[in-house]
Amino acid sequence: MQTAVFFHAHPDDEALLTAGTMAMLAAEGHRVVLVVATAGERGLAEMPHGDELGAVRMAELYESAARLGCARVVRLGYGDSGLGSDGGVVDERPANAFIDADTEEAAQRLAAILKEEAAELLTIYDPAGGYGHPDHVMVYRVGTRAAEIAGTPILLEATVNRDPLLTGVRLAARFYPQLDVRSFESAYSAGADITHRVNVRRHAKAKRAAMAAHATQTAGGDGDRTLGAMLRIPAPLFRYVFGTEWYVRRGLPPGTRLKHPFDQPS
Repeated sequence: MQTAVFFHAHPDDEALLTAGTMAMLAAEGHRVVLVVATAGERGLAEMPHGDELGAVRMAELYESAARLGCARVVRLGYGDSGLGSDGGVVDERPANAFIDADTEEAAQRLAAILKEEAAELLTIYDPAGGYGHPDHVMVYRVGTRAAEIAGTPILLEATVNRDPLLTGVRLAARFYPQLDVRSFESAYSAGADITHRVNVRRHAKAKRAAMAAHATQTAGGDGDRTLGAMLRIPAPLFRYVFGTEWYVRRGLPPGTRLKHPFDQPS
């Protein structure tokens, strides 16, 4: 048995990016630990922001983790920094916002968990934080340093293959001119940079269940929420669309293509 720690910014991030991998590793008998930086108390939802939303979202996180087979859930206790309308940092944020945390201090806290668990693997996000959320960028910074402190041998950046995503966005822009195609040109990771393509189709049911656990994130805001739209996709198509999860491991030879998080290049 090996231990994998999945580090995310907010509840529901795990369901969107790494749930299939988490379910797969748990089913294989590995120990899966889920760490979140915040309770997501500033996320869009059809209820007030603050402690009430944070408590509900943490309950949803525990339900998601149970459906994925996680052995442990840890919240670092930072405040949700929120997301501005322009996709950047907001001026009004809590005093303990994750984006304002001391990177070294936060990394030491995460490293303590990695050492306690004797973790062989840590997942974070790519340097851009996927789509640029400030808390996601902090996950990259804090996680990278924590793995260095703890000596965690495998550090994977959870991401999305930008190439087919960008193709789909450009096609959609023909019908929805308001789509900002340029914002997707630097999001996530280019296909050539991805080192791990993990087939999680056998665990699509668990991934869908993890998404469904985050009921507060299926509605709210001015438009249709991404999570709600994903859950409406028919099961066979869901397995196809969400049947692969992508990761980047830095320092591997160019062209490396691995199929399992614990695989090593030959």
